[in-house]
Amino acid sequence: MLRQPVLTPALTGRSVGNIKSHNLRAILLTLLGGGAQSRVRLAQATGLSTTTITNLVNDLMLQGIVAETELDATDSPDVPGRPSGRPATPIDLVPGSRCALGIHFGVDTLRAGMADLLGNLSSCRLIQHPVDMPAMAVLDQAVELARGVLDTEHVVPESLVGIGVGASGLVDPDTGVNVLAPNLGWRDVPLAAVFRERLGLPVLVDNNVRAMALAESMFGLGRGVNTLAFVYGRVGLGAGFVVGGQIYRGTRAGAGEIGHTTVIPEGGAACRCGNTGCLETLVSETVIVREASALAAKHPDSILAAHMKDALATGQRNGAASHDGAAIEGVFAAARAVDDGALAVIGGCAKHMGTALANLVNLINPDMIVLGGLFASGKDLMLPIIEDTMHRRSFAGLGRAVTLRVSEFGPNVGVVGAAALALDAFFYKQDL
Repeated sequence: MLRQPVLTPALTGRSVGNIKSHNLRAILLTLLGGGAQSRVRLAQATGLSTTTITNLVNDLMLQGIVAETELDATDSPDVPGRPSGRPATPIDLVPGSRCALGIHFGVDTLRAGMADLLGNLSSCRLIQHPVDMPAMAVLDQAVELARGVLDTEHVVPESLVGIGVGASGLVDPDTGVNVLAPNLGWRDVPLAAVFRERLGLPVLVDNNVRAMALAESMFGLGRGVNTLAFVYGRVGLGAGFVVGGQIYRGTRAGAGEIGHTTVIPEGGAACRCGNTGCLETLVSETVIVREASALAAKHPDSILAAHMKDALATGQRNGAASHDGAAIEGVFAAARAVDDGALAVIGGCAKHMGTALANLVNLINPDMIVLGGLFASGKDLMLPIIEDTMHRRSFAGLGRAVTLRVSEFGPNVGVVGAAALALDAFFYKQDL
């Protein structure tokens, strides 16, 4: 993914004591956030002396992590206020100098890929599996998928910093255990231990939507954003928060379970988590497909019925593991063909989502909200309704100050997010 320089929060370094690692991290994060910069500008951004910057940059150049790059016109001596003389030579990250393996567990899919220091993916692979496949069988497939990526990439061992794993549900990042994944029926699955033992690499596991939020913060639309919320909807509905460049997890790593907020206290539909009336029972692919299927059954000659039939047939030919994943595209196609029933179903879901985002705005007041999953696939149909509802229902117009965007990573956002976990923990914020 191409970077454009953006304004980033100050990353203040320190010039005294045995804190070389801290200062190296400040330089790397400044380059990640703002792109190529001269040594002088690095000193200004980090608060370090130019001598310290020069010494540390030399160390990083020897490791092949940064390199001098083409001259930046904004650093030329013609810029007012800059002393005349030799133009400054910008320093930038060498993207391929380090990499991380990302593994994303969806409800019915597995994705794995290698990402460089800028989150660019290579050798991304996908396999599908039945939702009810036992956890350890899914892990066996994931390990083989990861090995396939490693074999394809032929990565130099010194450049591979580790593995990041994004998993559905409640995840304990300290132990690497998937504590509870209601949509998979998983409990206490030791993800980190399995990958560490079988692949012999450092592993960090976290909730998949939190990982996606980190991907947007480090490499995507959220670069330079102080408070970012990412909301992903597919079979389930989750959120992730990054504040000041750090994932916010909550006391027991349960922050972000927006899909399990209670919106219908009495008489709501049963949720897979065991509760009733959860937001997820109103906003998900499953809900949209169920309601659309009921309409299609009542009106078999409708545009909706025809498009859903075609989408399911296409999904079967392509080996889709999920009925809902195939059918949702038929619902979207029918809505784009102006089928009233499809538009009503999607519009109802979007209004519920907009209301939920208004509540989120009132609670944490983020600078930006990024949407992924079904909201990205149905962006043209859902985003205007979601945004309008969020604006109308947020307190004192707070929603109008929030930037609402749709992720540009597409279906690979989970893999980029998983790799971001490893790059963040084992490189950018690791003792170097």
